[in-house]
Amino acid sequence: MILLAVTLALWFAGWIVLGRVRRCGHHEVNQSVSGEQLSIIIPARNEEHNLPTLLRSLAAQPVKPREIIVVDDGSTDRTAELARQLGATVIASQPLPDGWRGKTWACHQGAEAATGDLLLFLDADTWFEPDGLARVLSGYSGGAFSAGPYHAVRKPYEDLSLFFNVNMNVGTVPRGLFGQMLLVDRESYRRVGGHESVKGRILENFWLAEKFSVAGIPVRSERGQGAFSFRMYPNGLRELVEGWTKGFASGAGQTPRGTLLVVVAWMTGLMLPPISCLATGDWLRWGTVYLLCAAQVGWLGGWVGAFRWYTALLYPAPLIFFFAVFARSAMRSGKAVTWKGREIRAD
Repeated sequence: MILLAVTLALWFAGWIVLGRVRRCGHHEVNQSVSGEQLSIIIPARNEEHNLPTLLRSLAAQPVKPREIIVVDDGSTDRTAELARQLGATVIASQPLPDGWRGKTWACHQGAEAATGDLLLFLDADTWFEPDGLARVLSGYSGGAFSAGPYHAVRKPYEDLSLFFNVNMNVGTVPRGLFGQMLLVDRESYRRVGGHESVKGRILENFWLAEKFSVAGIPVRSERGQGAFSFRMYPNGLRELVEGWTKGFASGAGQTPRGTLLVVVAWMTGLMLPPISCLATGDWLRWGTVYLLCAAQVGWLGGWVGAFRWYTALLYPAPLIFFFAVFARSAMRSGKAVTWKGREIRAD
């Protein structure tokens, strides 16, 4: 009975997690932000399959930005050609200097070329839903702002990202920054030294959020369901594992300690019902608790991505996968991993 009570208490911690994740776009329209102020900067390396989706989504937005700059980071495919065809200004990245990551170097060059007062940095594998850009801008009130993209899940193996997406959102909202988007005014960006100040970081978003906060610049984030979306690691399980390995343990280390403790307690509690079912044979009692946990996981998962119903029902599988890749990320921290044709050291 004590173990059951502990499990239910940990299950309740999941609702505390849920309460942190606010949805983007529930604001009065911010009339002070116009498209004419906005420079969109997209670092892109071999993104011919992703970039057209983003650029077409931007073309379909009622809000028209001042400019869209694609920084071609040494692509060997048709990234630059397609970007030009779809109306973007393309900048060929200069050779990568020592101490820089490819993304931070591309963002730095894009910011140097941009002419708008507001800078919107976007990953190439993201896109805006109809009227999504206006919804994002409506949430902006100065400083640094970020929306967590909603995960468009299309292949079964992508469901294994469930707990990574949940943790990414609860560890970031409301006072962190997501890596896929950064909206910031030029003066605030300049004050913290821009991407040059985090030039060697894989998870530059965490370190930028800290620098903005130290400088007294407001930092805020929300989940982007219905406004901003992405599809993570569409090229197979190996890409998914390498992608999450390259810095997730370091990212967890930047999560506020109180939030991290609640999340760890919750995920620990999720493992107790299946283990107890197998250990005690009390399928009625523990099976009921298991279904409560599955329902909660399904609810949370639906907030951060299009995860299938059976993923929640079989949640121990993605949870064990999460623990395994997290351990791999921790063990590989500081060691070389291969990402987009470059060998980099994981944060």
